Amino acid sequence: MAVRGLETVVSPAAGTSRRHRSWTTHLALILAVLIISAPLIFALIKSTQESSVVISPSMVPGTSFFENLGNVWTSANLGRYMFNSLVVALAVTTGKTILALMAALAFVYFRFPLKSVAFTLVLLSLMLPTEVLIVALFDLVSRDLKWANTFAAIIVPFLASATGTFLFRQHFLNIPTSLADAARIDGCGPLRYLTHVLIPMSWNTIGALAVIQFVYGWDQYIWPLVIMQQDDKQVVQVGLRKLIDVGGQTDWGGVMAGAIITMLPPLLVFTALQEQFSRGFALSEDK
Repeated sequence: MAVRGLETVVSPAAGTSRRHRSWTTHLALILAVLIISAPLIFALIKSTQESSVVISPSMVPGTSFFENLGNVWTSANLGRYMFNSLVVALAVTTGKTILALMAALAFVYFRFPLKSVAFTLVLLSLMLPTEVLIVALFDLVSRDLKWANTFAAIIVPFLASATGTFLFRQHFLNIPTSLADAARIDGCGPLRYLTHVLIPMSWNTIGALAVIQFVYGWDQYIWPLVIMQQDDKQVVQVGLRKLIDVGGQTDWGGVMAGAIITMLPPLLVFTALQEQFSRGFALSEDK
């Protein structure tokens, strides 16, 4: 590279080297995408094949996708399972968002004894997965509350969100306190301040949390498998597992078609809220 006055001249060798690095980077990215998406591509191709061809090494797409989907949609009640999961996911997402907003409002704008200790306990709850609490939770829900085989059993225990409380608290701390002071002078109460000021300024964070919680609610498996015994109230992840016959007579074409169709609701939610999801977790955000 030669510098002449204020002009910069790039030599042909340097330009060739940059193009080579660019092609190498793009090739590596394409290879990474193919490796990551290989299971999805495999399932998509197999879902279009006849059941007799699915177990073969053939990777030629077929024309039996809707036939395979129709078999599991009616005979295996996949449609009912998806509806149940949709109800659970929407209820969990809505409940977690509302409770996280109100908890963050309390931690930021209210003064009460041991507030720091309470917030620390909320963060520590992130270290306790459901699997650790499943025995005690089962006793509480089934024996004490008598909620076994009800939607409340797979919705209510997951309405509290330490992640959502943390996200909203950090977001509220970045909002100027002068807004709260002005609202208080104008006679605005805490809930009105939340609904008229904080929520309109928090749509990106709400969208980011909604994506996470919807996917979490949709992918529930272990807890519904334990607490839900009635098949007509079971969720889709457990329903997919029931499609696999231990005796070896599994309709793998139907299983693959069911797996593909159950990916669509979370994918649609993420696609609709991808902008809010990206902005909600950005280190800096345009106000």
